[in-house]
Amino acid sequence: MSTLRVGLRCDAGPRRGVGHLVRCLALAEEFLARGAHVAVFGTVEGVGWASAELAGRGIELHPGPESPGELVEAARRHDLDVVVLDSYELDPAAAGALRAAGILTLAVIDGDSRGQDADLYLDQNFGARLPELPGRLLAGSGYALLRDSVVTARPATPRPATTVGRPRVLAFFGGTDAVGAAPALTRVLLATGHPMDLTVVVGRPEIEAELETITPGRGQVVRPVPPTGALPALITEADLVVSAAGTSTWELCCLGAPAALVCVVDNQRESYTRVVRHGLAAGLGELPELTAAGLPGRTARATAARTLNGLLSSPRRRAALAARAWAAVDGQGRARVVDAVLESVTPTPTPATP
Repeated sequence: MSTLRVGLRCDAGPRRGVGHLVRCLALAEEFLARGAHVAVFGTVEGVGWASAELAGRGIELHPGPESPGELVEAARRHDLDVVVLDSYELDPAAAGALRAAGILTLAVIDGDSRGQDADLYLDQNFGARLPELPGRLLAGSGYALLRDSVVTARPATPRPATTVGRPRVLAFFGGTDAVGAAPALTRVLLATGHPMDLTVVVGRPEIEAELETITPGRGQVVRPVPPTGALPALITEADLVVSAAGTSTWELCCLGAPAALVCVVDNQRESYTRVVRHGLAAGLGELPELTAAGLPGRTARATAARTLNGLLSSPRRRAALAARAWAAVDGQGRARVVDAVLESVTPTPTPATP
C-alpha cells in the first residue's frame, strides 16, 4: 500500500488562538507514527513557538485554501487521501466538496457541525452527545487529541494530597490568550489573600504590560513567562492550575492536574458546564461576568476568589479534583481517531459468497 497522505486544515494566530493547531498537531504526531505523510494547510502567524512545533516535526506548512473549490484543488495537487478540517471559519460546504472528490474528510467539531457533510466527525468534549449527522461521530473525551509531550508526561497514578505552605499556581489561557483573561484572573487569584507562587503564561505584550500594574500581596509572587513548549512540565509541577475551558482542559485532565476553569468564549460553555458538573475541575464562572463593572462584577469575582481560596487551602479538595480528571482522559484518544480514519480509508472487505 502506498504512503497515506494527510492534510490538516487549521489556522493559528494572536486573535484566533492556537487550540485548533494544537489538536491538529496531536493528530499529526499519530499519523506520522503510523508512517503517513502529513502537511498543514493554513495561516500560522505571530505565534513563533507554534511554527517551531511544526518545523521540529518536519511538517510542511502550506497556505490555507479558503473556498471549497480551492480546498479540493489543493487536495488534488498534493495527492491527499485524507483531509482534516478544524475551523469555525471555513465554508461548511468544504467537507461535502472534498467527499464528492473522493477524499476522506474528518471534521473536528465542538458541539456544532455547522452543517458539514463529512465522512467522520470528532467532538472530543466530555459527554458530547450524538446528534444526527450524515457520517460517523467519534464523541467524548475518550477521543481527546493530545500531543506527545502531554501523553509522555502523564503520571502513572493520580497525584496524592500534599500540604504546601505557599502553593505553586499556574495560570494560562490558550496559546495567545486571545481574549485577555490573564490580568482579570491574576487579580482574582491575588484577591484570595492566600500566599502563592503564581506563574502566568503571557501570550501578548499588552497583557504583560497590564500584569506589571498589578501588585501582589504579602507572601504572593507573580512571575510572567512567555508561551512555551514546556507547558506540560509546568502543569505537572503546579499545585493548582487556572485556565480557560478550551482544548487545554483535556491536557489538564490527562496530566491529573487540580484545575479551576473559566469559560472565556461562548463555544466553551457547554463543555465547561459538563466538566464542572462532573467534578473534573472547579468552575470560576464566565469571563464577561468576572470583568463586569459594578455589583455584578464584584459579586462574581468574590465568588471565584472564595472557590480558589478553598482549593488553595485544601490539599484533599485539590487531590479529589485531580483524581477525577486523571480518570476521565487516558491519553489514547488520538490513536482511536486515527484507527477510525484508517478503517474508513481501507474498509474491511466483504467475504466472497461461496
